[in-house]
Amino acid sequence: MKLRHVAVAFALSAFLISGTAWAQSDCKTLVQASPFGPDDEVGATNRITPAVTKAAAAEIQTGVSIPLAYNLVDGVPLFGTRFTKTMLTTASLVPGAEYGKNKLTYMEDTYLSQSHVGTHIDGMGHIGIKDCYYNQTPMGKYVTQNYLKKLGIENMKSFATRGVIIDAVQVFKDAGKLKKNAACKGDCIDGGTVITEDDLQAGLKMYNVTLREGDAVFIHTGWGDLFRQFPAQNAVYNGSEPGLSKSAGAWLAAQKVVLVAVDNFAVEVIPSEDKDEAFPVHVILLPNNGIHIIENARTDLIAAEAASSKRATFFLSMTVPKAVGLTGTFVNLEAIR
Repeated sequence: MKLRHVAVAFALSAFLISGTAWAQSDCKTLVQASPFGPDDEVGATNRITPAVTKAAAAEIQTGVSIPLAYNLVDGVPLFGTRFTKTMLTTASLVPGAEYGKNKLTYMEDTYLSQSHVGTHIDGMGHIGIKDCYYNQTPMGKYVTQNYLKKLGIENMKSFATRGVIIDAVQVFKDAGKLKKNAACKGDCIDGGTVITEDDLQAGLKMYNVTLREGDAVFIHTGWGDLFRQFPAQNAVYNGSEPGLSKSAGAWLAAQKVVLVAVDNFAVEVIPSEDKDEAFPVHVILLPNNGIHIIENARTDLIAAEAASSKRATFFLSMTVPKAVGLTGTFVNLEAIR
């Protein structure tokens, strides 16, 4: 009898958490429609056309590659309760366990990790308003125990496009308003500092750059200094951050960029401008405009190279696995000069 009660309770709980049991929101009132049509799952990468990629290829002048991502290793700062753990399996290293007369040996890894760790990209299935996600999608009915049946990262198009680095640290220094966090070894903008659209425009003007439709924007705040000190400064790194204001996020969306990457864990300013709002810049970029976000980007090297060469643009090279139904994933990316 007890087993029967357990089975009934399990079935009831499964029904209650399924999309069919949810009171579906009116997504047309909560999220903007996509300009790419009512069935679109791609988002802003629709803007990376062959013409955009061809124009971006002109940025390759020396062929030098500059890393924009950190190595993913146990111990780096992780937001909230996220985790990573790597385990190495050695299958045949014990003498006598080799394979074949050529004595072949091999090793493999087990990588236990959530997808939004290290340098990672946010997909369209990551952020919504209530149960409403990108393109007014009522996500409840597309959620399974293992993956999303809609808006997974496999829908992304290529990121072969022009990248632009905005050095907010230099902007703040030039304006005489740089307040540095004591834990940073180099220059950084202190946590809780708002970066406005005026600051972004000043960073573009510094190198005489005008944003183009299809660009990927990288913003250097210096906060990555703390990331590179892991694990010593993990608590400071995750405790606050300099980041975008809501109006700056809206301004970037209006420029029709496809990607916003920052050297912090959440792109926007933390604590938020409005303590009662949760990650409002995420809401502007992802569900309302289909613009991907990269968090924990490495921006110090490209910012230094831009300062040396007086050129802030580059060809973005990034690999994103075609993992069906994921909300995001760690990525590798480079600036090709």
